[in-house]
Amino acid sequence: MAAPPSPASENEPAPSRPHLAGPFRRFLEPIDRVSEILFGLIMVLTFTGSLSVAQAGRDDVKAMLIGALGCNLAWAIIDAVFYLMGCLAEKNRDLATARAVRAASDPERARALIADSLPPLAASLIQPAELEALRLRLNQLPEPPDHPRLDRDDWRGAVGVFLLVFLVTLPVTIPFMLMPHAVSALRVSNAVAIVMLFAMGYASGRRNQRRRPWLMGISMVVLGAALVALTIALGG
Repeated sequence: MAAPPSPASENEPAPSRPHLAGPFRRFLEPIDRVSEILFGLIMVLTFTGSLSVAQAGRDDVKAMLIGALGCNLAWAIIDAVFYLMGCLAEKNRDLATARAVRAASDPERARALIADSLPPLAASLIQPAELEALRLRLNQLPEPPDHPRLDRDDWRGAVGVFLLVFLVTLPVTIPFMLMPHAVSALRVSNAVAIVMLFAMGYASGRRNQRRRPWLMGISMVVLGAALVALTIALGG
């Protein structure tokens, strides 16, 4: 964890944007990417898995493709909107904390507010002197805006969420577009989905520095298959 900023000197220009030294929301964390890809895969696999290939004709396959693409498109838009709403909610909490810290007449109360805004592990490690440095720095910042506003990174994140949920549909549905036989297309589609799930789990395992990332890959395949089966069984 980086050391907290020291109190600004008289000659030091004040930062242009107020923010707390709490947990920053970065653009699509790895766990966010994994979640969005898994969500998109489950959505499309509920359509391909429910297709009766033994009796399916081209019209049935076309209807399935339209349903899968349309459903993922709709949910990609909804998920992106929820992402933006979450960004606004987080910014509003930060503004509320900043105002409360600046308005606190008791320094100890202000330090407690800052500590509450930190992740539990960081809050347990940071020293009172460091909290005081943060309090002083925060009081020297310009007055925070009245209302939270979405910035470029927020919109980039929303676009990223949209693309992850929707574009993950394409590799699984392309076999049905190119192959004339539904049975063969379903087998290839399922193989592509398995590879995607395994690759996603393997990459996640390596990033988390697990000794056996391939186990994480297999676990992701099993989890994805179980969730798809549950969704189909429940009529999803």
